[in-house]
Amino acid sequence: MALTDEAIDKIKGMIVSGELAPGSRLPKEEILAGQLGLSRSSLREAVRALTAMRILITRQGDGTYVSSLEPHVLLDGLSFAADVSRGRTAQQLLQVRRMLEPQATGLAAALLGPDDLEELRGILDLSRSATTVEEFVAHDIAFHLRIVEVIGNPVLSLLLRVLSTRTQRARIVRGSRMDHALENAHRDHEEILHALQARDSLLAVSAATVHIAAVEQWLADGLDDASLRDMGD
Repeated sequence: MALTDEAIDKIKGMIVSGELAPGSRLPKEEILAGQLGLSRSSLREAVRALTAMRILITRQGDGTYVSSLEPHVLLDGLSFAADVSRGRTAQQLLQVRRMLEPQATGLAAALLGPDDLEELRGILDLSRSATTVEEFVAHDIAFHLRIVEVIGNPVLSLLLRVLSTRTQRARIVRGSRMDHALENAHRDHEEILHALQARDSLLAVSAATVHIAAVEQWLADGLDDASLRDMGD
């Protein structure tokens, strides 16, 4: 194991054990290096890496602190990775979304109230009148996230938002036969809403699975199309 990796693991171990709590300040460099049996250069490299991961934060003139370690902070890097994902990596992210979101949609079927369903209806009406891909994608994201939010698990909501970002979705729609892709998406959204209105959890799971699988297929078709070089590996 490289010395920097060893240093990273040791600092992480202090955080996991509770020796360094969220928001706490790290000991001075020379003290921490001696405590962990590391060189100061290895420690500095580890701190830089953990800062990039948002596990640590550096305050100019004040020292280095453990971040809040809240999920929205730690998942920030994954959000960027999803935004810039291409080809097979984008497919893999969509596969993870397909594993999670249909089950969440099925759970939401029993929790959505009349006001929630009315709001979802309004979002779909707005998506129908969208004049650009970006506008449609914004409503698409709002529709799916509104469903998941009713579960009341902010980590799940954040993770699903990260797995399929606005940038990624816009690329996929543009890379498809756009009119065909949008019409299919509208149809799928209506099927999902119908299942939710009926409070049919199994139907909601099925409708959401079909919808996300279609997005995967659009992307797969794009990977086989030489005209879609920007979406390749």
